[in-house]
Amino acid sequence: MLSSIIWTPLLFGLIGLLVPKRFAAWVAVFGAVITLGLSIGVLAGFDPDGGMQFVTDVNWIPGLGVDYSLGIDGVSIFLVLLTTVAWIPAICFSAIRGTERPALYYLMLLAGETSTLGAFLAQDLLLFVLFFDLMIVPFYFLFGIWGRDRGGEGDPEGSPGNGLVTVQSATLKMIVFTLIGSLLMLVGAIAAAVISADGGTITFSIQTIVARGLPGGSQNWIFWFFAAAFLVKMPAFPLHGWMPDAYRAAPLPALAVFSAVLSKVGAYGFLRVVLPMMPDASDLFQTTILVLAVGSIIYGSAMAFTKTDLRLVLGFSSVAQLGFITAGIFAFNSSGAEGAVLQMVNHGLVVVPAFLIVAMIAERTGSEELGPMGGLAKKAPVFAAIFLIVTMATLAIPASANFIGEFYILNGLFQVDAAWAIIASSGVALAAFYALRMYQLTMHNPLPDGADSRELSLRDALVLIPMVAIVVVLAFCPQLIVHSSEQAVDSSVAVVREVAK
Repeated sequence: MLSSIIWTPLLFGLIGLLVPKRFAAWVAVFGAVITLGLSIGVLAGFDPDGGMQFVTDVNWIPGLGVDYSLGIDGVSIFLVLLTTVAWIPAICFSAIRGTERPALYYLMLLAGETSTLGAFLAQDLLLFVLFFDLMIVPFYFLFGIWGRDRGGEGDPEGSPGNGLVTVQSATLKMIVFTLIGSLLMLVGAIAAAVISADGGTITFSIQTIVARGLPGGSQNWIFWFFAAAFLVKMPAFPLHGWMPDAYRAAPLPALAVFSAVLSKVGAYGFLRVVLPMMPDASDLFQTTILVLAVGSIIYGSAMAFTKTDLRLVLGFSSVAQLGFITAGIFAFNSSGAEGAVLQMVNHGLVVVPAFLIVAMIAERTGSEELGPMGGLAKKAPVFAAIFLIVTMATLAIPASANFIGEFYILNGLFQVDAAWAIIASSGVALAAFYALRMYQLTMHNPLPDGADSRELSLRDALVLIPMVAIVVVLAFCPQLIVHSSEQAVDSSVAVVREVAK
C-alpha cells in the first residue's frame, strides 16, 4: 500500500509523456486523485495506538545494510495526507490555465510528490536521505524552466529595476544551499550507521540505530550535520538566504506545494531522526535551536510586515511559522510536539490556497506588488470571503486551525521557560499586522485604474473551496489530528525527555 502511494504519482507523470499534450494535465490530475484515495485508504485502516504500521521491509543493498523499508505512524500519516491533498489544487490550477511543455511540467510536479512522500514514509536512514535529496531535483527544473526573471521589489512589474532576480541565479542559489546541507546529512547518516554498528553488522534501519544508540561525542557533530540540512530546507533564520530569490522566480503552483509541504520534511526529520537517534545532543543543543526558532519567528514576522511583494509576505510568514514548529519540537514535551505536528498540517493547508490566490490577484491587477492593488472585493464577494478565511488562518485568529496549533506550541514552551513563550508570542501580534495589511491593500481601498474586480470562476472555486473547507473543519476539530498523532509524538520525544531529566 505504501509503495503504491509513493510511486503512483511518478507512474502517471510518465504516462503523461506518452499521451497527446492536451491530455497530459488531466492524466496528472487523475494520478494525484488516485494517490489521495490510496492515502485515505491507509487512514481508514490506521490504528492510532498501533505504532509503525503498513510496514514494508525488503533487502535492497544487503552488502551495505540498506533496506527498502517503509512505514507510517501518527507523525507521518497526516503529513502524507497533507502532501496528497496539496498537490491536487496545484495541478488543477495549472491544468485550467495551461502551461508550456505540459508533459514535462506535470512529470516534474508529480516526481516531486513521489520523492516527498518517500521521505515521509522511509524507515531506512539512507532511503530517507535519498528521497530527501531527490525532492529538490524536480523543483530545480520547475523553477528553472517555468520560472521567470523579475525586477526588484517595488519596481514596476516586468521592469528589470535595480534588484533583478534571474531564474538562473535564484535556482543556483537554492540548489547550492540545499545540496550542501544534503551532503552533510549523507555523511552524518553513514557515520551513524557505522558508529552504531560498533564493529558488528552495519544497518541503516532508523529503529535499529535508535535501539543501539550512539556515543555522546559522536551525537554532537552528527546532530549538526542533520540539523544543517533540515534548517536549510525549512528554511530557518539565518539559513534562509536562498528563499527570497527562489520564491520570487518560481511558478506559483509549484511554489504553493514547495512552501506547503517540502519545508515540513525538515521539521519532520527532527521528530523522526534527530530526537530519537541523538537525544543527548538534542538536549545539549536545545537552547541553541530554540534561539534559532524564536529568531525565525521574530525575523520572519518583521520581514513579512515590511515586504510589498505578496510572494515574500507569504515566504517570510512561512519562515515565522516554521520557527513556531521548530520551537514546539524542541520543547521536548507532548504539548509542544503535538502542536508542531498540527501546525505543520495547518500551515500547509493554508499556504496552498494563499499562493494560488496571489496568482489570481496578479491576473486581476497585472502585478504581485501591494502598491498598485486595492478594491478587488468590489465585485467579488466570494473571492474576498475565501481570501479573508485564509488571511484569518494565517494570523492565527482564535477559532482558526493555526490558533490551536500555536496554542499547543506556546503551552509547551511555557513548560520549558516562560521567557521563550513570551518572546515567541510577539510573533502572533506581528502576524496580525502583516496579514491584515495584505488583505486590506488587496481587497479594500479604491480600485486602481486597469485592475479588474471580478468574481471567482466556477473552476477556480472548485480548486480553492475544498482546501479552505478543510481548514475550517480542522479549526473546530483539531482532535482529528491530535488524537491520532499523540502516541507517535510521545514516543518521539520520550527518549530525549528522559535525558533532559
